[in-house]
Amino acid sequence: MSKLVRFGVSLEKGLLDKFDALVAEKGYASRSEAFRDLIRGTLVEKTWKSGEIVAGAVTLVYDHHRKDLMSRITDIQHDFHALIISAQHVHLDHDHCLEIIAVRGRAGDVGRLADALRSIKGVMHGTVSMSSAGDIE
Repeated sequence: MSKLVRFGVSLEKGLLDKFDALVAEKGYASRSEAFRDLIRGTLVEKTWKSGEIVAGAVTLVYDHHRKDLMSRITDIQHDFHALIISAQHVHLDHDHCLEIIAVRGRAGDVGRLADALRSIKGVMHGTVSMSSAGDIE
């Protein structure tokens, strides 16, 4: 377990008021926990930009009636098989499906996989969410 270190931060009152409102809105137990979360978020973003290993999910919403769409999605997943941990297929309604693809690999490769899937004709919306694949302290 890491050692807790205390330090002071000076902020303009208006900025602190906005931060306190954010702390309350998000339900943080304290300013310290919110501040730790902001720092972790910045460090995770640095991980993405430096091309390190990340874990995350690619989500797609698509029209399953579109000709050859499922085949294209499957082909691309096979092309990027080394990144894919698992995939889940969900039927949203009669016409639409949701695909959730859990991934782990270099941030750039995950981004290329997401771009390849999102660009398929018939995919209505796609997102990628990346996080650290390890500890951020």
